[in-house]
This record gives sequence, C-alpha cells and structure tokens, in this order.
Amino acid sequence: MFEVPASLIDLRSLPPPILTSKPGSFAYNTFKVRIPRIVEETIAANSFPTEIEASLWALRAEITGGRIRGLQEATPDRAFWDAVSSPYIGRSWLDVPWYWAEAFFYRRVLEATRYFQPGPWQGRDPYHAIKQTEWEPGAAPQAVNAMLQGLPSEPRARFQMLLYASLWGNRTDLSYNVAAQIGQMNSLVDERVNLLVDDSARVWQFLQERPHRRWILITDNAGTELLMDLALADFLLEEGEVAQIILHLKPQPFFVSDAMSQDVEMGVRALTEGSAQAQALGQRVQRHLASGRLQLHTHWFYATSLFYFQLPIDLHSDLAASDLVLLKGDVNYRRLLGDAQWPLTTPFEQAVAYFPTSCVALRTFKAELAVGLRPGEAERLYAQDPEWMVNGRRGVVQAKLPGVLPMADAP
Repeated sequence: MFEVPASLIDLRSLPPPILTSKPGSFAYNTFKVRIPRIVEETIAANSFPTEIEASLWALRAEITGGRIRGLQEATPDRAFWDAVSSPYIGRSWLDVPWYWAEAFFYRRVLEATRYFQPGPWQGRDPYHAIKQTEWEPGAAPQAVNAMLQGLPSEPRARFQMLLYASLWGNRTDLSYNVAAQIGQMNSLVDERVNLLVDDSARVWQFLQERPHRRWILITDNAGTELLMDLALADFLLEEGEVAQIILHLKPQPFFVSDAMSQDVEMGVRALTEGSAQAQALGQRVQRHLASGRLQLHTHWFYATSLFYFQLPIDLHSDLAASDLVLLKGDVNYRRLLGDAQWPLTTPFEQAVAYFPTSCVALRTFKAELAVGLRPGEAERLYAQDPEWMVNGRRGVVQAKLPGVLPMADAP
C-alpha cells in the first residue's frame, strides 16, 4: 500500500510534461488564479476553527508567493508523498509539473483541515457544503430527469444518448464549472457538433460481440455527472448488456467535486426525492446495489499524483480482469496521457497502448492536451475558438478496443 509502482512504459518515451511555469497557459492560470480562489471558497463554505483557517491561508500564501513544503503530519501515506514530491520541495508552485502540483495541493488541503487527524474534523469532506448545491432538486436530479425524458426507446440509440449524457455531465465540475459559463447542456443530438472524436458506435459494436461479465467505470465528479453515470450503468444492467458494473471512486476528498462512496449514497437519495423518472432511476440503482450487480470500490491510487502507466499491482490486475474500463473526465484523461504535450494527431490507441484492457475515455476539454485529432483540425478550432481546449465546450469519446477498427466516417 502507498508504494511508488514501477512504470508500465519507459518514461523517457513520453513527450515533455505540462508545467505550471508557462505564463498565459491554462496550467499557469490554474495556480495563479483558480487554486488560490478554491482555498478562499473552501474557507467561506465551512465554519472552520481559527487554527484550520490559518493553515489554509498559509497554504494560499505559499502558493501565491512562497516555496513548496512537504507534508508535516504523520499519516500512512506520508512516505509515499515524500517520495513523489522530493524533486519539487523548495520550488515555486509555478515551476513544477501541473498534475503533480494539483494532486499535492488537494492533499495539502486535507492536511490543513485535519482530515486524517483525531478530532472533530477527522474524516470531514471540506467540499461537502459546495457539493450539496448539486443535490438540490432543481440541480442534478432535474438535469437527469430532463435527460431521461428525451431518450429514444431503441437500445442502440438509447445507449449512445446515455453515453453522451455521461460525457457532457462532466462539464459540471465544481473546481472549474464550465457548465455555468457555456449554459446548460443542449439536446444530446445537438451536442454532436461539439464531439471531436466519437467512437460510440465502436463501443456499441464491442458490446454486442460477446457477453460482458464486468465493466469498471472510473468516476470523476459527484452531482450531475455522477447521476448521468448511474443512468448509463442502469441501462447496461437493465438491458442485460453487462452482468456487473463496478464504480471506482475516490477514497478521500480530492479535486473539489470528485465522487466518493458517500456521494453515491447522497445521489441516490437525491434521485428518490426528485420527479417520477428520477425516482424510478433511484429505485433501480438501489436494487442494483442490493443485488451486487452494481458495486462501489475505492483505491488509494485514485487520490495521488500517479498516472495510469504507474498502476499498483492489485489495481492493474483488477482493471485487467474487466471486459472494459470507462474513464470519466478531464483529469482521468490527463492521467492516461501522463499529462504530457503529445502531438494532437497521435492516435489514441497508440498513446494508451499500455493500458491493461479495453478502455473508453469520455472527456470534455478542460486542459491543453489531446490526442486523436485529424490533421488541421486543431488549427481550424483555434481560428474559431481560441479557448477550445479549456472551455469545456468540446468533448471526445475515444476507445481502445481489440478488433474493432475506427469508423471511416467518424468525425
């Protein structure tokens, strides 16, 4: 537990990592603007005692003008974080690899809020109050009910629309809520114009080729996105397409709205207090959980700075034993690609060839990296929308599937 695993690839073969040091980049802006604001919002959303507030303000000051220090608390993961952080201690937060910096920041928030220490704040999610806004009847439950009402009855078309709903639900990310900037989700059919790669037909073909014993869905955000994930899982279980689905969740608070097991429980409760279709979905999800066909799983890897080519042996074996792994959201996409500066036309299956089983990435763009685009496409997009890589408007459904070739007419 908490070891630094051997890499599944030669790290020297990766493109350069995305750093926080490039002025004007999204990574730079994250630590110049967004992360300090997250500290302020976390303080405002809680009634922390004076000493916890002081620790958070000190963390903010360190980010905006100080030098990175290591963890100071005695915890089981201390040696792990000391090992992966040693190259960066003493440097500016604006001079380090971007994903490591974000992961370590969220771990430092838990240290500042005494999440692991005995006392009244032990085990308390510092983002709980922020997440609660998504469980109001007019928020996530209303969004999933509206989506369910518009679904076609034909199974293939229904699956495709649910896959899209799971994808676009990722816009509602409380650490960077792009849905608030670009408006609520349009009709799922209309949103196809924003899909830069759409392998959904390949995924359906793969699903029909043979019995599927188990899928793993690696979640991202609680709230709207998690309810869309549950709707997709419900369809697959109800239709008998997949015998069992395992939701992989964060073991502790990580990025602000990342889903943990208790968020699934709150989401089901929110569904059962919603409108008729939302209630029916909530009841079916409860039945799936009770039968064991839908299960919840956590692993320490998911709240670390490691990439998917650095999987611990037990998690690698678990993923490899599944028929398919669905990876949700921008951060999981970044972890698939090592948060590196890949040429945008690199084939997705080439970049993730190391992954131990078939996989599908559902991702809205909130970071300056991507693979699998057609030649000239990035230039066209920059001319239309200079912020296309980070504003959450575009998305991809990208698959690595054995024996299922990319469609010739894919967008």
